[in-house]
Amino acid sequence: MPLSRTPRSRPKMDRRLAEAAGRRGERVAGWWLRLRGWRILERRVRTAAGEVDLVARRGKLVAFVEVKARASAAELDWAIDERRLARVAAAAEMLMPRYAGPGDDIRVDVILLAPGARPRHIENAWIG
Repeated sequence: MPLSRTPRSRPKMDRRLAEAAGRRGERVAGWWLRLRGWRILERRVRTAAGEVDLVARRGKLVAFVEVKARASAAELDWAIDERRLARVAAAAEMLMPRYAGPGDDIRVDVILLAPGARPRHIENAWIG
C-alpha cells in the first residue's frame, strides 16, 4: 500500500524548505554587510517580542536587521510590512541594552534578497 501524504505532512516540508531558505538568506545578508564594513554581532536573536535576524555594528551605529529572501525580485516589494517591522522594532528595543552603549545610534534595517538581483539594503526602515 503506497504511503499518501496527509495535508498536515506537506506544510512541515514546506516549512523546512522555507526555514533553510531563510537561513541561506541571512548568511548572504551577513556576508554582504561584512563586505561593507559591518561586524555581525549576532544572528537570530529571539526575544519575547519577536526575533531579529541580524544584529550588526559599524562604528557607533548598531543595526537590527530583518532579512527577507524571495524567489524573484518582483516578490520583494511585498516581503515586508508595517506589522513585521513593528515586531522587529519591539525586539530591538528589548535588545538595545545588550548591544548598544551610551552614544550609539540605533536603527532597524531591512535587507531584501532575490536570485540574480543585488541585495537591497533599506536603511532606517522603521521610524516609529
